[in-house]
Amino acid sequence: MEHVTGRFAPSPSGPLHLGNLACALMAYLSARSQGGRFLLRIEDLDRQRCPRTWSEMALRDLEALGLEWDAPPIWQSERDEIYRGYLDILQKKGAVYPCFCTRAEIMQASLAPNRGDTQRVYPGTCRYLPEEVRAEKMRTQRYAWRLRVPDREIGFTDRVQGEYVENLSRDCGDFVVRRSDGLFAYQLAVVVDDALSGVTEVVRGCDILSATPRQIYLAQLLGFPSPTYAHIPLLTDANGRRLAKRDHDVGFAVLRERMGIPRLRGLLGYAMGIWPRDAEASMQELIDAFSWEHVHRDDVRLPC
Repeated sequence: MEHVTGRFAPSPSGPLHLGNLACALMAYLSARSQGGRFLLRIEDLDRQRCPRTWSEMALRDLEALGLEWDAPPIWQSERDEIYRGYLDILQKKGAVYPCFCTRAEIMQASLAPNRGDTQRVYPGTCRYLPEEVRAEKMRTQRYAWRLRVPDREIGFTDRVQGEYVENLSRDCGDFVVRRSDGLFAYQLAVVVDDALSGVTEVVRGCDILSATPRQIYLAQLLGFPSPTYAHIPLLTDANGRRLAKRDHDVGFAVLRERMGIPRLRGLLGYAMGIWPRDAEASMQELIDAFSWEHVHRDDVRLPC
């Protein structure tokens, strides 16, 4: 059997909610059911949105849920030099260019949003600037770095969602790999970190499905292998609203107090389709029961 390395990579901008816990649990169960390793990465690139206190709380909550990781957690906020090195590689390849557009300008000039994505398709405004104009702007304005994407399709087979294909030029456009405020973008960081950590399997919410072709293409440019992907359904409340930190959905501490850890594990397994009932479950029971064939494809309304 091929060696499997899975991971969970939360962006701790608030307490972990049920949707976050479902992603963590499914990534863990998949890796452990295959005899693989499991890693944890804290995606705290934006230090203001993701203070250390939230990150440390996430670590405690995941341990309490029963997850164990096989190496010390990686903190993206400590890896700027690594990301800078890979941005340098892209610059030397001529694969990126400086972009001076403001968010308002992009919204006004861009195409319709990508499938399943709130980001607008960048129209390529700065891609073809004359060299003298670009040089002058770089001296006087802040700028992001965008990756040039080809007019071709990138596709993959997702373990849950099936075949997924995008034309990068039409469906997403050139995308940012370093922001104008100096922060490295998620797309670059996630590709670099997964590759350097030896991650072979990525389990995450289906709200990130549309970002995957971008990451596959970026991995190809950097000479990295692409992991397999499984984009699991999102959890919603009784009204069909997706759970999110920004909406202050119930955090782990409240859930733990309300139902206890065994029942919470069982609820998550039941919601995903791998546990037959909304009842208590040990971690080993869930590992033994795990199969991607049983996982739901569409968003799931919680039974409570």
